[in-house]
Amino acid sequence: MIDFEISPQVKRGLKAAREVNVNLIRKLSGYYDEYEHEHDDIKEADEINKASLKIMAAMAPKPGEEAAKGAAVGGIIIAEERAWGDPGLSLGASTSGLGNAAIGAVATDEQKKRFGSKYASMAITEPGAGSDTAAITTTAKLDPDTNEWIINGEKIFITGGARSQLVVIWATLDKSMGRAAIKSFVVEKGTPGMTLSKLENKLGIRASDTASIVFEDCRIPYENILGSPEIKPKKTTASGFKGVMKTFDVTRPAVAAQAIGVAQAALDFTKEKLEEEGFQFPYDRGQHSLTATQRDIMDMEVNLEAARLLTWRAASMLETGQRNSLEASFGKAKAGRAATLVCQKCVALLGPLGYSREWLLEKFMRDCKITDIFEGTGQIQMLIIARNILGFSREMLK
Repeated sequence: MIDFEISPQVKRGLKAAREVNVNLIRKLSGYYDEYEHEHDDIKEADEINKASLKIMAAMAPKPGEEAAKGAAVGGIIIAEERAWGDPGLSLGASTSGLGNAAIGAVATDEQKKRFGSKYASMAITEPGAGSDTAAITTTAKLDPDTNEWIINGEKIFITGGARSQLVVIWATLDKSMGRAAIKSFVVEKGTPGMTLSKLENKLGIRASDTASIVFEDCRIPYENILGSPEIKPKKTTASGFKGVMKTFDVTRPAVAAQAIGVAQAALDFTKEKLEEEGFQFPYDRGQHSLTATQRDIMDMEVNLEAARLLTWRAASMLETGQRNSLEASFGKAKAGRAATLVCQKCVALLGPLGYSREWLLEKFMRDCKITDIFEGTGQIQMLIIARNILGFSREMLK
């Protein structure tokens, strides 16, 4: 039986995080949304990170208190609360990025020691390759004379690409070998041949930069490959590629938590405003006796709770060492879709003021949309789920 009872440590962390959100994060949300790219860094990043340390300290076991079980689920719960405050600032001031998850999943001990303390972004998407990773054209070739990898290609929509100290880049060793030849490499900021070519002006999470990077004969040490350089025959493929894909088993629950956090923020705000106007939300009455608005609110609450439990399940499996690829897709698909619908409905319920920039609600609607797109779109998650349930290969179901 899975026990999702929140531990006292996580409850203390949630309380500390909510205080940070109310007293600091929410006061900065509008500014950094309005002035995207006006600053190279978030000026209050140190203050935010110090507050994050206080949250972690609050979660430490007290004298005589047993260490909490379920650290992965606890981390997901805190990630949701951070997104409740502001998902862009949560990403923009974070000390670790999506690339750190890749390093944590497949790097050697030596690589973790070299790269572990640096902020790492993830570079997968290309102008001609999005969800179809087999279409990646960025190449990595080994120079036998210098024992260096030479990277050539362009990557776009890199979350945190401008501020990152490291970029984990997906590249192919042999285009003719398809997915089997796709490997991930760590490129350090400032490496010759690596050029930041563009910063995106985005719909949401505007406090977090999204960049394009071009690699032109960019040379990196041989030891910067994550995993084995061996390309296995197609029938056994996919061990190398599956190793690369393990990253998503970690990051998809985290993105689902972001979606839930933003949607919960929108729902909490909407309920508060409706209650100020005299609305009540009785949970002891049948659907037939409720107004349309009351039913809408309760339907949104049910959808968010379903997404939350799916996401917690994926995180709990990760913690116990079980492969959670299917469950991570369950949570990501449900949370991304539910968050989009919840935020849109909240804006509609509050009418013109919901659409106005006077409140943060319209920002929540913009911020939530990316959670249904990055780390694999909702449509791709549904494909993954269908293939797993039906036992179909990628070639059988596209």
